[in-house]
Amino acid sequence: MDENLGKFIKDFAALVQLAQSGREVFPNGKQLFKALTDHLGTPATELSVVVEEIQAHRLVDVDILMEAVAGRDPGHRLLGIGGGAERNHMSLSDILQHSRMYPSFPLARPDYTNLAIGPDEQRQVVAMGLWLFSYGGAPLAVLQREANHQYGRHMATLEVLSEEAATAAAFLAEIRSNLEHTSVFKGQVIALTMGDYGPTMGGVTFIRRPELGTRDVVLPGGLLGRVEDHALGIARQASVLQAHGQHLKRGLLLYGPPGTGKTHTVRYLLGQSEGTTAVLLSGGTLARVSEAARIARALAPSIVVLEDCDLIAEDRSYGHGPQPLLFEVLDAMDGLDSDADVAFVLTTNRVDMLERALAQRPGRVDLAVEIPLPSEHERERLLELYSSGLGFSAAALKAASARTAGTTASFAKELVRRTVVAAALAGEAPSDTHLEGTVEQLMADSEALTRSLLGSNGQHPDGGGPGSGAPGHGVDFGFVAGPFPPGFPPG
Repeated sequence: MDENLGKFIKDFAALVQLAQSGREVFPNGKQLFKALTDHLGTPATELSVVVEEIQAHRLVDVDILMEAVAGRDPGHRLLGIGGGAERNHMSLSDILQHSRMYPSFPLARPDYTNLAIGPDEQRQVVAMGLWLFSYGGAPLAVLQREANHQYGRHMATLEVLSEEAATAAAFLAEIRSNLEHTSVFKGQVIALTMGDYGPTMGGVTFIRRPELGTRDVVLPGGLLGRVEDHALGIARQASVLQAHGQHLKRGLLLYGPPGTGKTHTVRYLLGQSEGTTAVLLSGGTLARVSEAARIARALAPSIVVLEDCDLIAEDRSYGHGPQPLLFEVLDAMDGLDSDADVAFVLTTNRVDMLERALAQRPGRVDLAVEIPLPSEHERERLLELYSSGLGFSAAALKAASARTAGTTASFAKELVRRTVVAAALAGEAPSDTHLEGTVEQLMADSEALTRSLLGSNGQHPDGGGPGSGAPGHGVDFGFVAGPFPPGFPPG
């Protein structure tokens, strides 16, 4: 027999004998039970464990609160629990009961994980640690644990041990109360993300607040101001509106062809709303709209952005029965108190597909604004914006804008990029000649698909009609009351 194999068999047999004899597998396996019993003044196994579940992304907030609450006791301690992977499969109650027969949970150092608390900041958070401290004059023990799908835990938890049930209840009430209005997310721009194991395991990504001024957004005259007044101006006049009994929650719908600047306009709003909590949803994360509304309500003033909302709120006549996410959107918007300073900003390329119920009642969406294809003058301003520093002449930019009727803001940006690429490939500095050549190439019949992918629509030359480049029109349904007029949405 191989010498190493023989040694392994011998050691394994000794381990089995230890387990069967009831002797300690870990020399200090009774440390946890003893520490809890000494701190609480009662055998730990005789006390009930109260479990509080916390959403996974709120663990960092809980960690900050735990440090503050426990820190009020100068003698507080933070301990870890040893015992290998077995501890991760058990609740605190199971660990304590298991300790009676198999004392295999020694004390150790706490486990930590790094979590973001801002676009450029992180905090070392307790992933598994036992807090021992005095609360309201009574001893308390709290096991703090992160969510971990590997062990079937989709929520973070606080597992509380106390000789007095009232002490545990008061402690958890304080934690819940603070979580309602205190968070590292307050005043930040965040995007809810989907995890690999379903929405309950999704996290939060911090996004740096955009820095855009009015010169960075090219829209028909007066349109940007109207959008800003509705989304942000109402919040700035909150005290006046509330004094007159008017509600603060509002909905704004930005619609129009792809590439015209809806998302860019949203980025401008985010940049102008310093100190406002912004929650961004798009694609699969639209399914988390209820959670986004809860965050927005708790951390107001807030903005909830739903990109391409037609994905979840299209007219039910186009589908095959009820749309569950549609109802979540309606519930989220209707469920807010009238004094909730929350703005829902929705964008869509397919306004005709929206469920009418989403748009017909004030408090859901009370202002709809078309972001149209840019006019010739606006295309010229866009080219000036995107070609800043490249040295194109004013005449060349004017000629390019005249040649690109029916194109979008995205098209203008791509036109400048391709001009720079063409010049680089030729080993030359970008010039009017390169710009003219790129215009000729992109406006050729062979590039019709490319123009379509950039959201352009040659069907609408300048001169009027929805999406034509004529001044964008807002459909205002009244901040206090007023339904959508007959015939909306526009066909």
